[in-house]
Amino acid sequence: MADAKGIRALSWLDCNGGGQVVVNGHYAFIGHQQWPIGTTIVDVRDPRNPKRVAEIGRLPDYTHSHKVRSVGNLMVVNYEPMGHLGAAPKDFDYGLGIFDVSAPAAPRKLAHYSCKGVHRFTFDGRYVYFSPQLEGFIGNIVMILDLENPERPREVGRWWMRGQWAAGGETPSWEGTGEFIPRCHHPIRLGDRLYVSYWHGGWHILDIADMTKPKRVSGMNWSPPFPWPTHTCLPIPFPVRGRKIMLVADEDASVLYKAPGSFLWIVDITDETRPVPFASYQVEGIDGTPTPIHTGLHQPAEDVKGTEIPIAWHVHGMRLVDIANPHRAEETAHFVPDVPPGSKRVQTNDVCWDDRGLIYIVDRVRGMHILERS
Repeated sequence: MADAKGIRALSWLDCNGGGQVVVNGHYAFIGHQQWPIGTTIVDVRDPRNPKRVAEIGRLPDYTHSHKVRSVGNLMVVNYEPMGHLGAAPKDFDYGLGIFDVSAPAAPRKLAHYSCKGVHRFTFDGRYVYFSPQLEGFIGNIVMILDLENPERPREVGRWWMRGQWAAGGETPSWEGTGEFIPRCHHPIRLGDRLYVSYWHGGWHILDIADMTKPKRVSGMNWSPPFPWPTHTCLPIPFPVRGRKIMLVADEDASVLYKAPGSFLWIVDITDETRPVPFASYQVEGIDGTPTPIHTGLHQPAEDVKGTEIPIAWHVHGMRLVDIANPHRAEETAHFVPDVPPGSKRVQTNDVCWDDRGLIYIVDRVRGMHILERS
């Protein structure tokens, strides 16, 4: 039986493992972790009986389209090689796909932005803030794409850590290769700032008052000494006890050395030129024993509705964490699903919630749950 406190499951949808789930109106959009299916669109008007209405993409082996965003009548998805798992095709058109989903059961592709691959991104209905791999660069960089005309996506601006532009003669100042280099994971916008996670390059706050020329305001890198790469920088859009704060999630993957599961940082950015990490949150019972990757933290819900934040915590399911007292964040509810068929352990990978307050979680191996507070 599922381990639940203050949460009950309304339904479970049997589907391929998910990398991301988002809800737009009456529909949930699931980006799948592994080929061949790219994206599934699900009617969730009756949360006790979700209905699959469309599937997009028959992807080649060792590629995926595991991230998705939908605002208004548009949906954006990524296409990325998974070369660390096998021989991804070199001639596949990686990048971003832009779709019209005004009729969710019949999505229609409008355009494609081509590059060497895109990992994660955010979308506000006009601009996409994303992490493309480009020729001449080492690792993913930051880019802003304008979808004012969704059939003709237009680059607005870009930013990268110095050392990434190899074609421009820049020399890396870091050690490590492959998964252990600085690379943009994904930017999140709040006002005229981008809060950018940068994997083993830490995180950065960018001023985008002029989107054509993003400028770095500040940043921090704690890997090393901490072993995990930085996955998400989530600014809280309201003061908490009079302070401006940001949640930083390190991902329990690509670790520098064996370690216990990753956790959540809380950073004071009231003076954004001098950010101060001042607290953290870890699920109860973690004792410092090294664990397999994908045991600890992965991703908080990015649509902040209050001081309670749903967080996808891999083996530990979904944890609802209240940051009303940011010095002492505490869990108020949790839901750890049963191990899905075909898997050896729970792998809660992503979480979001809709305007009804219902919480959606996907497992990276199989299935989506729809949850509510009990």
